[in-house]
Amino acid sequence: MTAVKAGEIEGLIRRGPDPRIPVILVYGPDTGLVTERARKLAEDFVTDPGDPFALVRIDGDTLASDPGRLCDEAGTMGLFGGRRSIWVRPGSRNYAPAVEAVLAAEVADARIVVEAGDLAKNNPMRVLCERSPKALAIPCYADDERTLSDLIERTLQERGLRIDRAAREVLARSLGGDRRASLMEIEKLALYAGGGGPGDKVVTLDHVEAVTSDVAASVLNTLIDAAFDGRREAVERDYRRFRHEGLDPGAVLGSALRHALTLLATRLDNPDKTPSLMVASWRGLHFKRKASIEGQLATWPAGTLRQAVKALQEAILACRRAEPELAHALASAALLRVAEAGARRRR
Repeated sequence: MTAVKAGEIEGLIRRGPDPRIPVILVYGPDTGLVTERARKLAEDFVTDPGDPFALVRIDGDTLASDPGRLCDEAGTMGLFGGRRSIWVRPGSRNYAPAVEAVLAAEVADARIVVEAGDLAKNNPMRVLCERSPKALAIPCYADDERTLSDLIERTLQERGLRIDRAAREVLARSLGGDRRASLMEIEKLALYAGGGGPGDKVVTLDHVEAVTSDVAASVLNTLIDAAFDGRREAVERDYRRFRHEGLDPGAVLGSALRHALTLLATRLDNPDKTPSLMVASWRGLHFKRKASIEGQLATWPAGTLRQAVKALQEAILACRRAEPELAHALASAALLRVAEAGARRRR
């Protein structure tokens, strides 16, 4: 088996996998983390990631139509020689035959990084890579509080900042679910806390509260609760406000995905408890949202939440490929579908 254990992944990414292993599958429900790790694995293998001959990007649907292309790309020499990376982006069609063919071939000085979504254990791509000695399968699940703390420390340190313990703990509790959304929040905090000049190097609780209590709390939570409450008109109204604030549509979808995952985990971890008792264990929940969350836990069963998680993941991927205007339309449509599902559950 070549499935990588969760506790070994960060170390593997930092030091780099064995260059003799040609195929690396990166998959999981945290689409932001999947993309971040796939990008790092693909870029770190080559000397110049900006060289289109050294780092080749291919869409999965393209390989589904032409399975032999992956072998051709893996066997092609770069314009100036050296290693090559082939980064396969997610597709809607099955391209496992293309990966199977490259695993059967002799590949030298090439790394194929396959980026995928949340794959079931019996998914052909996952089975293929987990069983092959020439592939690695790296899962990407939502960051826990310890991983988030490390991410916060590392990201701020790269920007010449450090964070005190209280601020780090509060920030970690407000993040998670999607790595890309978490990084956006940390970047926003770094920009805010670093604005005081060269001497302002410590991120404090005041910084965290100032940044995380503005638009994120007043707009995103309201918008997300409206969607899961089934209030379609409120979703339309609040999303217009969201756009006016100038935030990225991927940020709101990432927050909605985190919320859906938290609802799902809460239900699965407390099968015999009432919604009010479930809410009692919900970390960092503002008292004004308590009634709304109780209603969501009462009306959203685990199966429907899994469907919402999948739909939000697909919407996030679609937004990343789209132009800004289309991305907003896609994000709004995804939240309205959630609202429609929420309204049906309350009838």
